[in-house]
Amino acid sequence: MTDSGETGRTATDAVHLDGITKRFPGVVANDDVDLQVERGSVHALLGENGAGKTTLMNVLYGLYEPDEGRVVVDGTPRDFDSPRDAIDAGVGMIHQHFMLVDPMTVTENITLGNEPERWLGLSIDRERAREEVVDLSERYGFDVDPDARIEDVGVGVQQRVEILKALYRGADVLILDEPTAVLTPQEVRELFGVFEELTAQGKTIIFITHKLREAMTAADDITVLRAGKTVGTLGAADASRERLAELMVGREILLDVDRPAADPGETVLDVRDLTVEDTRGVRAVDDVSLSVREGEVFGIAGVDGNGQAELVEAIAGLREVDGGAISLGGWDATDASRRDRIDAGMAYVPEDRQESGLVMDFDLVSNGLLGSQHARPFAENGRIDWDAAREHAEEIVAEYDVRPANVDARAASLSGGNQQKFVVGREFARDPRLVVASHPTRGVDVGSTEFIHDRINDLRSDGRAVLLVSSKLDEVQSLSDRLAVIYEGSFVDVVDPDAVTEEQLGLLMAGEQPDADVSVGEVSQ
Repeated sequence: MTDSGETGRTATDAVHLDGITKRFPGVVANDDVDLQVERGSVHALLGENGAGKTTLMNVLYGLYEPDEGRVVVDGTPRDFDSPRDAIDAGVGMIHQHFMLVDPMTVTENITLGNEPERWLGLSIDRERAREEVVDLSERYGFDVDPDARIEDVGVGVQQRVEILKALYRGADVLILDEPTAVLTPQEVRELFGVFEELTAQGKTIIFITHKLREAMTAADDITVLRAGKTVGTLGAADASRERLAELMVGREILLDVDRPAADPGETVLDVRDLTVEDTRGVRAVDDVSLSVREGEVFGIAGVDGNGQAELVEAIAGLREVDGGAISLGGWDATDASRRDRIDAGMAYVPEDRQESGLVMDFDLVSNGLLGSQHARPFAENGRIDWDAAREHAEEIVAEYDVRPANVDARAASLSGGNQQKFVVGREFARDPRLVVASHPTRGVDVGSTEFIHDRINDLRSDGRAVLLVSSKLDEVQSLSDRLAVIYEGSFVDVVDPDAVTEEQLGLLMAGEQPDADVSVGEVSQ
């Protein structure tokens, strides 16, 4: 394969996007983009945040009409006015944020709007609907309980329900937008197994990603977009992480984190015997203790849903503590407000940027003020200095390459990755003593991930304390000085991230002890 965009294959394309251009006010999101996807293959669409990946797939799915170019599906030119037209043509899309009804069952969600009927359409044939879902699940090797309610199943199962929903509607081409963003490593491997099952039965997969390893592992071919243009299509077997990263960003990227030797100082964060309940009143954090010192990154690894979210929310002041104590630099912060913790030097990058990090209807100037709207240099005597606030937002946008570079834009208008970069930039700019960072590079492209990793290392080198939670094992291993593994609300071990293997971490994350002793001792040092 070459970087020319041609795969050299003679098989009929399932999808051919020819010269697609899509403009928005002030932005050319797609600029004369070509994409050819072979039937029965897995094709990765790779690029930075804002490169135009999702826009291009929204054109294929009928959410946007192209300003120029044509859409060809199975050799037939198509003019989609809506997703309904795309679905009728055999194109389905699974969005990054799932569109399921939580109180309803798996069967009800899959068949919603297309339920089999009886009595001349007077009622839904629920038994037949369930049978059809079971048959569909078995045909593709999906392990899904048709009677389970969506609110009671994990994220990986919800994703399979979304895929089954598209298949139920007759999809032959499946588009998945950042499908691994909310999955654990085990669930990622299971998803790629699903890809194999689907393509073995003639389905075609296009998945949007910015993760190099995943594109190389799961795809047959990889198309890279940069700044709205196609810059190359490679066979995955011929690709390298370095080559893909360079195509994405337009420059050489250092993919491995250079972490200098630690020189930890005084304890900044001290957590003792912490107990926290979740929203259902169930104990999510069970007697957890930890400390983080100046010049140290303390990492936490674990499968999502094992209490790490409740732990960091309690430390950040967003969730009530049911037992134990939290100390920040010797100050008792157990019952302190979020504002008091910010004033005491705590910065917080939340797990959910849209729920806890941003006000989506606010512009970036106002969002840059969040948490600092009461303090100098942005406010004095109850009055906000909007010139200072604008300058602050512009500095974040410039330093963290937030796109589009318009501080008057609403947060909701930014892609997820650019929202994340803005939140990280705002929190790191607080000059904090302690940074609590929960999944700081979730949804962020390789170039911006490198930049955020460098900033975390800068904070560490400058004597700041960092508590890092991440579902990316390579990230939490490469950045942490000590690494705790959480399982069912408790730490099962604290390990040396340089010595522990991914297999050993996987066992610990499942609540099992590996054969070799990888512990470094207490959580407090």
